[in-house]
Amino acid sequence: MRHLFYTIILFAAFSTGTMAQDTLFPKGEISMTDNHTGTVWLKELNEPDSTFKFSLAQATFAPGAKLDWHIHPAGQYLLITNGVGYYQERGKPVQIVHKGDIVKCLPGVEHWHGASTDSSFTYIATTPTEKGKTIWLKRVTEAEYRSGNK
Repeated sequence: MRHLFYTIILFAAFSTGTMAQDTLFPKGEISMTDNHTGTVWLKELNEPDSTFKFSLAQATFAPGAKLDWHIHPAGQYLLITNGVGYYQERGKPVQIVHKGDIVKCLPGVEHWHGASTDSSFTYIATTPTEKGKTIWLKRVTEAEYRSGNK
């Protein structure tokens, strides 16, 4: 867990010096998975191994793009590095998040995140993997998404 904390601090410090860049790392490839709406680029930064039991990935969302509802069995941190986005836990109001924010997705909590309608959105995700991979659920409805556009 200490390694995870140091990694998060390192990436947070790194991202503060990239004001003029769209993303901290290259955007990566357009995701072809069926767990989101809109265009999402994904750049895997590392795979978990015997020393570090978490993955790091950068996700960049086109305006209006969003992930489906999902659960991380061991939780996840999102380090917002660019743009404006939304984060919502099931049964709670949508939160607007900005560059420099850190979102703590608690273990086992159903949630979604994505870009606002008028801004791209980029984050680095730190995801512990020892309790399993992301569990994908239903699509975010237009009504759920629009609740963040008030």
